[in-house]
Amino acid sequence: MEKKQLKKLIDIAAGRITADLVIKNAKVVDVYNASIIEGDIALCDGLIAGVGKYEGCNEIDAKGCYAAPGFIDSHIHVESSYLSPEELGRLIIPHGTTTIIADPHEITNVCGLKGLNYMMEASKGTSLDVKWMLPSCVPATPFEHAGANINAEAMKEPIKLDEILGLGEFMDFPGVIGANDNILDKLLVAKDQGKLIDGHSPGIEGSALNAYAATRIRTDHECSTVKEMQDRISRGMYILLRQGSACHNLKDLLKGVTPLNSRRCLLCSDDCQPKTILSLGHLDNHLRICVEEGIDPIIAIQMASLNAAECFKLEDRGAIVPGLRADIVLMDNLQDFNVVKVFIAGQEVATQGNYNLPINFHDISETKGSFHVKDFSKEKLRLTINSKKANVINILPGGVVTSKEVLEINRDENGDFVYDSSVDIAKVAVVERHQNTGNVAVALLKGYGIKEGAVALSIAHDSHNIIVVGVNDTDMAFAVEELIKQGGGIILVNNQEILESMPMPIAGLMSNQSGEWVDEKLTQIHEIAHNTLKINQDVEPVMTLCFMSLAVIPEIKLTDMGLFDVTKFEFISNEA
Repeated sequence: MEKKQLKKLIDIAAGRITADLVIKNAKVVDVYNASIIEGDIALCDGLIAGVGKYEGCNEIDAKGCYAAPGFIDSHIHVESSYLSPEELGRLIIPHGTTTIIADPHEITNVCGLKGLNYMMEASKGTSLDVKWMLPSCVPATPFEHAGANINAEAMKEPIKLDEILGLGEFMDFPGVIGANDNILDKLLVAKDQGKLIDGHSPGIEGSALNAYAATRIRTDHECSTVKEMQDRISRGMYILLRQGSACHNLKDLLKGVTPLNSRRCLLCSDDCQPKTILSLGHLDNHLRICVEEGIDPIIAIQMASLNAAECFKLEDRGAIVPGLRADIVLMDNLQDFNVVKVFIAGQEVATQGNYNLPINFHDISETKGSFHVKDFSKEKLRLTINSKKANVINILPGGVVTSKEVLEINRDENGDFVYDSSVDIAKVAVVERHQNTGNVAVALLKGYGIKEGAVALSIAHDSHNIIVVGVNDTDMAFAVEELIKQGGGIILVNNQEILESMPMPIAGLMSNQSGEWVDEKLTQIHEIAHNTLKINQDVEPVMTLCFMSLAVIPEIKLTDMGLFDVTKFEFISNEA
């Protein structure tokens, strides 16, 4: 800030000169005192000059609306919205979100650092302030093939960038707890630069949790119980209460939030699809849930603003006080948090649910062509099991966590698995798409319910190889081949005919279309998946399938290298 600007800010704050803009007659949420101040908000060059009685060159009458600091999503993967950063910004800003902490480990696992570069450049086309975490686990585990391998040495330059707050969620928690040499090198890359480290520690307790927390990993968004939350808070960690399209932990964890520990609690979405945003909202929906569950509205707003700003060392935002960024949300009540206007750095960017500014989309060409599949054929989908019983991936409610079941299966005279429509066990395969390895791993999936055709995706967390499930090898192979032709995304087939598809030209992970278009496509895909392919009605067919290769979430998953027991961190046979 230049001296001239600083003098202007002080003069406006002191009331000596007229403010650039004044938001009149507001009920200002004071997140420090947990109270409400009635008055005006004076703005100067995108900053807050003061709260009190002010006159402005331009004035907006808040008409008694509540003014809260802009909401901060403390952990989100833009790619999981299936939207470009610019388009995601257009959708969530009208819901009061002004800053997101984004971990682009999905596109980085596909495209390497050029994927990270694309995301940073694309985010400049939206007024949403995107703060980036450098992906810490590329590949997420050594048990699958990704499109890149980013070691500690490769992290040393990007971690220095101002746009990078620190290391993204450290999913290799066994490596941290075991003090593996290469993991220590990565942790020290962040520590040496004074940068933050995000956490990911599902189910860890006792001395193992002590070992994880000893690194000063700062956050965790994987808590599923109040005890897990309390254990981490007691070890100095911040807890990110998650409410996304896939995982809904917010209501359960709110039972453990008290006025004494709430300042260590933040709100996040992690994964958020357009349908969720268009039908429920974003962090405004989190706030509604908080109040419905008995949380004081101002404590809820603290979790959505001040707490996140303090956790991630964003010292220029998080409250409506003199000298901070003018990121302000006007709402007409503190029950359903209906957003009336949104200001980012003093500019009115959304009004009554509409985004006000033009969007400048970044060129996506550097993320295309991300399919390198060698020697794929239908024959590679054959599953021979030399036993009457097999280890089966069983989908549990919610579609992310699975269990291992040992079940009797149908086989032909050669020992090959045979699909039986009366039994809810289907074949699932992961096809490596990054390094031309030719890897195709096949296993069995229970609980998906498919009875016709096949579904294939190029979204398969976290390395995003191709994953396909189906009732016969012919349709499964056809789905894989057609998916590659369309440049990735989602495809549903039956009898070697395409029933519906959604291309995702940005790394095979994101569409370059509008959020409304993506939502409509997904609605059609879900309808056909349930009504034509007969996938179980209580299963979200896309998001459930894309998590079946996530080898950091228990209990059993499938990568391109084989069937993987996450609890033992080792590959196991299909045969039981």
